[in-house]
Amino acid sequence: MTKLMTSFNTNNANHSSRGSLLLLITVFVLPLLLAKLALDNQWLKLGVTNQGKLLSQKLTVEELGINQSAFTQQWLIIYKLPDVCPELCLHNIETVHNSYVALGKDMPRVSALLLNNNIFSTQQYKQLAKSQWQIVPVTPQMNKLLQAPQVLIADPLGNIILRYQLPEEIVQQVDFSKAIIADMKKLLKYSKVG
Repeated sequence: MTKLMTSFNTNNANHSSRGSLLLLITVFVLPLLLAKLALDNQWLKLGVTNQGKLLSQKLTVEELGINQSAFTQQWLIIYKLPDVCPELCLHNIETVHNSYVALGKDMPRVSALLLNNNIFSTQQYKQLAKSQWQIVPVTPQMNKLLQAPQVLIADPLGNIILRYQLPEEIVQQVDFSKAIIADMKKLLKYSKVG
């Protein structure tokens, strides 16, 4: 009887040891396996928090021909206009301007620049003069470096860091505006300059 009890306890202990080992392996291996699957199948966003596209090559406001000293310690929202400005372009100007105004208390840290090719009527210039846009004439250098109309973000040191493609339809402007606001608020929150 004692032998039977010892045998029963040994078998029971082996089952308990195996169960503990299996549980231990599951606790450590399962999360690693799930993490690997999540990364491989892109179940999660991979640490990209900016909405605009980061510039891959260095570009500065000085290279564009913008006088950096006029905007010392300022973040810049720069809108390079197309050669003609149809209704969608006018809506984009308003959307970008509203994004700038939405910065609220951080507005003094930012300047909004409109790179213009003399495409506006006198009435449109008067309307723009009422807004906070600073109108900068387009130079050949700007046209060479920025072929397409776009919105750019420059840091207070004059480095252009983000680029936004303009929406192709008016209904996309809300997302466009939210993207600019989200990026600017993050940049301003973590910036030690400007």
